[in-house]
Amino acid sequence: MDRSSRSGSRRPVSLIAVAAAAGKADTPRMTVALVTHQAPGDTFWDTVRKGAEAAAAKDDVRLVYSADPNAGNQANLVQNAVDQKVDGIAVTLAKPDALKTAIGRAEHADIPVVGLNSGLADWKRLGLLEFFGQDESVAGEAFGNKLAGAGAKKVVCVVHEQGNVGLTQRCDGLTKTFRGTTETLYVNGTDMPSVRATVTAKPKQDPSIDTVVTLGAPFAATAVQSVGDAGSKAEVATFDLDKDLVKAVRNGSVEFAVDQQPYLRGYLAVDALWLYKNNGNYSGGGVEPVLTGPAFVDRSNVGEVAGFAAKGTR
Repeated sequence: MDRSSRSGSRRPVSLIAVAAAAGKADTPRMTVALVTHQAPGDTFWDTVRKGAEAAAAKDDVRLVYSADPNAGNQANLVQNAVDQKVDGIAVTLAKPDALKTAIGRAEHADIPVVGLNSGLADWKRLGLLEFFGQDESVAGEAFGNKLAGAGAKKVVCVVHEQGNVGLTQRCDGLTKTFRGTTETLYVNGTDMPSVRATVTAKPKQDPSIDTVVTLGAPFAATAVQSVGDAGSKAEVATFDLDKDLVKAVRNGSVEFAVDQQPYLRGYLAVDALWLYKNNGNYSGGGVEPVLTGPAFVDRSNVGEVAGFAAKGTR
């Protein structure tokens, strides 16, 4: 079903009447399912969820959150949302082909679907209405340039979920622009003690490694421990922020981080579905993504985001 027919099938509701005192939209209550590939313990998704919950509170939306790092299980969660006849679905596409059938069933049921975080290269192919996130290849390329400017020579890029297209694109982008040597290291992101041991072994085996790059804030904290365990002088740099990572940037144990604004993408995904149902709106004309990153946070500007990170919204 094309976007014009989907838009025409819904009766717009006036958005003028807003209950200012309560801070909630005066529109018919709707249910939105947010389905991600969150792994247990990955705090990045707590920030995404906070943004989604803030938009749901404003829009008087009932938000149903579910997650599973296994792509087949995540597809089942999307199917559950379809069976429950929700009014909209926001989904991550870390492994897009595994979700294709479930997303097609949602669209067949006239349930609008938007993407966030993972899947920039695939959201249009799968027929999603909009996408909110960052271009992971561009982010990786910018990361590689920043490492080169910092004088790094040999980098290990730690991938905590094999097969996740977004994580692969980050490392590939870094390799494209970094002028030194890059090696990819796969770890089991659901087992942090194993991550620590595996990362510790690399600089022990190869003391010429001068930078460890992680693809999520919790893994950066573990990498700092690993570097210490190995007796290495390697720097740690990472993608993504949380309040502990901000402290690490401030004290110099992490060199810099990429901020892709997870709170914003969670907020925009839910708000977009509300706007679409109640006013027929969609961002980017249905053909361009809405980019929320990348931006770099280092010691020169970490103070600007520290207060927000302490609240769990950056």
